[in-house]
Amino acid sequence: MKTERKIIRTETPEARPGFLGAGHIARQLVGADFEASDPFIFLMDDVLDKKDTTPSGGAHPHAGFETVSLLLEGEIGDEAHKMHSGDFQLMTTGSGVVHTETIDRPMQLRLLQLWLNLPRKYRTATPRVQDLPLKHVPVLDEKGVQIRLYSGALNGLTAPVHHYVPLIVADVSLEAGATTVLDLPAQYNTFLYILEGGVTAGADEQPLRKEQVGWLDLFEEAGPSTLKVVAKEEKARLVLYAGLPQHEEIVVHGPFIADSADAIPELYRQYRAGRMPHIATVPAAQRILL
Repeated sequence: MKTERKIIRTETPEARPGFLGAGHIARQLVGADFEASDPFIFLMDDVLDKKDTTPSGGAHPHAGFETVSLLLEGEIGDEAHKMHSGDFQLMTTGSGVVHTETIDRPMQLRLLQLWLNLPRKYRTATPRVQDLPLKHVPVLDEKGVQIRLYSGALNGLTAPVHHYVPLIVADVSLEAGATTVLDLPAQYNTFLYILEGGVTAGADEQPLRKEQVGWLDLFEEAGPSTLKVVAKEEKARLVLYAGLPQHEEIVVHGPFIADSADAIPELYRQYRAGRMPHIATVPAAQRILL
């Protein structure tokens, strides 16, 4: 018998000016309490309406986790790793890597970028990047509902992305009045982020509106579960994230994640000594186009 999941916590993240300058609005969707959000460390919704050619962003290091990027609008990245609207990227920073996100021309952009925990035994994994372009994303169209599956397995779809932590990422669109029932592992920590319109979700039909986050109840034992989502009087769109908690403590410092505070200075030393490769220069086997 499948457990019916329900929404137990609703949040409305505040829109704030972002670090990319004029026209950048950022919402922090995840990041207040890692024990509650495990395996999700941070998730930002970055919206940019850039009017000038002053470069924003640039090269910077990361280590100890994975970045999970879903580009909703625009394009970003360097020539080796250019993302366009609807593309998805999972970068394993592992032992340490540098990557570049520079925006130097007028454009509109919206990016959801998640920091995903790496289990302790994989914390220093060899860096790699997996790119899944929109044209290769598995899609299900059925009864007024479209599911684009970027990661994991959901409702008969399976995405080609490889994982250290089991992860589901799906972009779900519903026509007005449409209903979908999503099949999820009961032990996956799961939340929805509403991009457009409004829905009711879960066994108790909790309402969620645009720019709200809804967290599901979570079960310790493995097993199947379902989440019912219904669009209201207008079409709706949401992104679903579900991941297996790792139950490990982490230390977050700047661009790095580590097992302990003692490991952070060494990561900075490696970066300053030039011992972290740029992701564009790693061997071809570590740059995976799906």
